[in-house]
Amino acid sequence: MSDSCKLACLCGAVTVELAGEPAALANCHCGTCRDFYGTSILSASAWPADKAVASGALEVFHHPHKQMSRAFCRACGETLFGTNRLGMRVVPNSLLARAHGGILPADRQPTMHLFYRQRVIDVNDALPKYLDGWDGPVHEAAN
Repeated sequence: MSDSCKLACLCGAVTVELAGEPAALANCHCGTCRDFYGTSILSASAWPADKAVASGALEVFHHPHKQMSRAFCRACGETLFGTNRLGMRVVPNSLLARAHGGILPADRQPTMHLFYRQRVIDVNDALPKYLDGWDGPVHEAAN
């Protein structure tokens, strides 16, 4: 993939310029992501804040109890990224796929599952399934 990529919300009022390489490519199953993003699995990439720069009619919602926020377009309401407790910008893979004609590039595919212990749906793939964060134990499928 090139060194930069420009993403946009559905209406085009907000853009996000991604530069360099993401810190992580993952499918997150944690309850916080499920609740905060309204999805059973958040497939996303995490970027240092200075490598995912937004411009345009951006609005930010701060979680009422946790160190995280979600940035969305004021006009169409689409979420462009979240910011996690580590200050990383978490960009949904759906936006990255849209920027590439509807297909997520091979070098941006998720490389792991995080918080698989909290899953609401089983996933049958060859990726490592960390029960908690990526430094913890891995899920062992029953044969």
